[in-house]
Amino acid sequence: MHLDPLAIITAFGLIFLAELPDKTMFASLAMGTRMRPLYVWFGTSSAFIVHVAIAVGAGGLLGLLPDWVVKLVSASLFAFGAFMLLRGGGGDEDDDEGPKTVTGFWPVYSTAFMAVFISEWGDLTQITTANLAASNGTWSTAIGSAAALMSVSALALLAGRFIAKRVPLKTVQRIGGLCMLGLAIWTVTEIFTG
Repeated sequence: MHLDPLAIITAFGLIFLAELPDKTMFASLAMGTRMRPLYVWFGTSSAFIVHVAIAVGAGGLLGLLPDWVVKLVSASLFAFGAFMLLRGGGGDEDDDEGPKTVTGFWPVYSTAFMAVFISEWGDLTQITTANLAASNGTWSTAIGSAAALMSVSALALLAGRFIAKRVPLKTVQRIGGLCMLGLAIWTVTEIFTG
């Protein structure tokens, strides 16, 4: 196994910049306001690692999946996330009980894993990772890409935690829900325009 530091840095830089404005970053931010951020990070990181492995190991596999099916499932997950965040609770009694969050390692982990795993199929970062692996080496690209994706997820979760401490939870959840709804609509639009 040969590791090329320049290839690792190249993969990290390209994937980090490509993932920053990506819908998965915003989904991580929204999940981090309602769920335990460390558990969300484990889930998103695991999904990213699986995607990197698939991208570097079998880049051609992406072509076998119909793009519209992947986007439809992704849009459904975003819509479900929006529903969960927006349904909130309406009464004053909720304020007395404190904020309700999804708890438990496995429920949070599996929710975060599935949201990222499904929505990242055929994503720009996965395609870029496959292309980089073909030209810059498998292991170097895998390390750089995985580190970049996990870093963006951590950054989104830290931002979500920072926002949650300064803005009322209901407001954050409503904004997060609207963002998730927007991502669902955007993804459905991509089916018909892409």
